[in-house]
Amino acid sequence: MKKPHIPLGQIRSEVEACKKCALCEGRTQIVFGVGNPRARVMIVGEAPGKNEDLQGEPFVGAAGQYLNELLAFAGLVREDIYIANVLKCRPPGNRDPQPDEIALCTPYLREQTRTIDPEFIVTLGNFSTKFILKTDVGITRLHGKLQQAGKFKVFPIFHPAAAIYDRSKRDIMEADFRTLGALLAESPDPKFVRSEADDAPADPAKAASPAQDASFAGASEDPQKAEPVVPGDLLTADTSAPAAERLPLGGDPR
Repeated sequence: MKKPHIPLGQIRSEVEACKKCALCEGRTQIVFGVGNPRARVMIVGEAPGKNEDLQGEPFVGAAGQYLNELLAFAGLVREDIYIANVLKCRPPGNRDPQPDEIALCTPYLREQTRTIDPEFIVTLGNFSTKFILKTDVGITRLHGKLQQAGKFKVFPIFHPAAAIYDRSKRDIMEADFRTLGALLAESPDPKFVRSEADDAPADPAKAASPAQDASFAGASEDPQKAEPVVPGDLLTADTSAPAAERLPLGGDPR
């Protein structure tokens, strides 16, 4: 029996009350996630920085400003997407997320993903890419190549901060976002597409069967366009307990 999705507000309340790791002691506030709750594209970053910790919203600093520019190359704006991070609290000094922190925090990301049910997950940087794809292959090899994790299409891209410190990556990242836009254009998902037929009077004789009318139930990947890695499935874990108590999906992200 399919378990019901948890409302985002309920997941947020669990995160706000979370004291599973020491990061809760230094946070100004949690950085839960923001955006369209029915987004076709979900972007997953690494962890909040100083500005995110202060404002409670992901990607609001310099990397966030550049992300806004990059979205335009894919024909997207912030209002189209949902953005979240692997960690919901800022690591001290903006250090890398630790394996135990990832293991304790990612059940929240899993539940966000199940509830939003995007078609594409865009992973920004090594940590989100390695966690979601359950791979040790780095972002340098995987960026710009369509992957699959369970039912989700996963498209890894360098983290925007990488292009701030190394401007040579800008052309690469802009090209990857153009590729993302092309993928979105060539594979419209019926769940997200409104046609003229939607506005036409209903014809009972042509009503869809339950199977035909089902929402997004899994994407098949074109092997000519991707280099599959060992897939992970964000939907396979036990979801009967509160999100904070469920077994994590992770492993050492490095």
